[in-house]
Amino acid sequence: MCEGREREREKSIMDFNIMESSAESKEELTRNRLVRALIERKDPSSKEVDDPTIRRFLHARNFDISQASAMLLKYLKWRRTFVPNGFISASEVPNQIAQDKMFLQGSDKKGRPIAVVFGNRHFQDDLKEFKRYVVYGLDKTCARIPPEQEKFIAIGDLEGWGYSNSDIRGYLGALSILQDCYPERLGKLFIVHAPLVFMTVWKIVYPFIDNKTKKKIVFVENKMLKSTLLEEIDESQLPEIYGGQLPLVPV
Repeated sequence: MCEGREREREKSIMDFNIMESSAESKEELTRNRLVRALIERKDPSSKEVDDPTIRRFLHARNFDISQASAMLLKYLKWRRTFVPNGFISASEVPNQIAQDKMFLQGSDKKGRPIAVVFGNRHFQDDLKEFKRYVVYGLDKTCARIPPEQEKFIAIGDLEGWGYSNSDIRGYLGALSILQDCYPERLGKLFIVHAPLVFMTVWKIVYPFIDNKTKKKIVFVENKMLKSTLLEEIDESQLPEIYGGQLPLVPV
């Protein structure tokens, strides 16, 4: 009798969870439709925007329909102006590519692509070209995200970073593009080999990072580097320089 009541209780809990999940899905679908109606009314070209994109912008604005719509419309306007051809070509960012500072290969245990960026290879230069390079790299990374995922993870390697790499304008520009134009794309950012001198710049940049992004940033101690990365990434997918098996491949 007790076992029968326990099974009935477990079934009731499961049924409730399914109903709750279904209700949340309906609510999310309703919000998606409202955002779509708003943006299509103001920008007919937004008809090409898919539902996952709308959902990401809703998540970024805590499901506030008005704020998500405004953010998405601003993004669409920016995209038409900044990326008029629909993509950034390598010929538009030759100096940035020559620095070999971004690498892309492998996936974490959830299937999210892994990007590796070396901070000591970035120098303050042409801000416009650097911003184009950020878009170039993000588009390349997002293109590798499998259908069942929406995010990527990144490793920011600061070994050898010094004041010559301290590009506040560039960092803030990259942060703005990531947060405003690629919301809910970053799954996690591991910052490794961070020197003490970097913390001066970090204190300047930190207030500009939104709360959602802050929760995704992890500073990794050198002695815990491999073990921390292996929690998210199989050794077969981890770059060789961190104790894994994959060679680095530049973007």
